[in-house]
Amino acid sequence: MGNLYKGVQLMKKRVIRFFTNYDKEEQWLNEMAAQGWHLMDYVWGRYLFQKGKPGEYIYRIQLLENPIDHKDSAAYLEFLEEAGIETVASSLRWVYLRKKAAEGPFELFSDRESRIAHYQRIILMLLPLAIVNLLFGLRIFSDDSAISVLNLAAAAAMAIPITRYRKKIAKLERERLIRE
Repeated sequence: MGNLYKGVQLMKKRVIRFFTNYDKEEQWLNEMAAQGWHLMDYVWGRYLFQKGKPGEYIYRIQLLENPIDHKDSAAYLEFLEEAGIETVASSLRWVYLRKKAAEGPFELFSDRESRIAHYQRIILMLLPLAIVNLLFGLRIFSDDSAISVLNLAAAAAMAIPITRYRKKIAKLERERLIRE
C-alpha cells in the first residue's frame, strides 16, 4: 500500500463518506489530521489520505463565489498560497485548504459578515436543488413512482443543511444587533 520514498513506505487510505454539513466535514478532516491522516485528494465523497505527522496541518473548507477556474477565484487562491495556505483539492466551487499548524491559527472568515456571506452562498447553492427535487417528488401524489420518493428524500436531505445554515445566519445577525 503506497509508494517507496527514500526508503520509507508512504501509507495511503481511501475513505468514502458523504457530508451535508461542511462544518462537520471540516471537523472530521481535522480529527483525521490529528491522527496523522492528511488529505491528499477529494472527489465526490471519496477522500484520499496519506499518513504523516499527527497534527501537522489545519484544514478548512470553503465554497467559492465563482468556479475555481474563474479569474477571481484564481486570484483569491493565489493570495491564500502567498499566506502559506495550500489548496489540496476542489470539487465544483468547494475548495479544501490546509495550513501548517505550526504557523498558527487558520481562519478563513475573520468577521461575522464574511461568515454570513459564506453560509448564504451555501444556501443559494442548495436551495434550487432542493426545490427541483421537491417539485419532482410531489409527483408521488399523481403517480406511484419510486423516483418521486427518492426526489422527496433528496429534497428533505437538502432541507436539513439549509435550515441549519439559516439558523447560523440568524444567530450571527442577532449577535450583530447586540454588539451594535
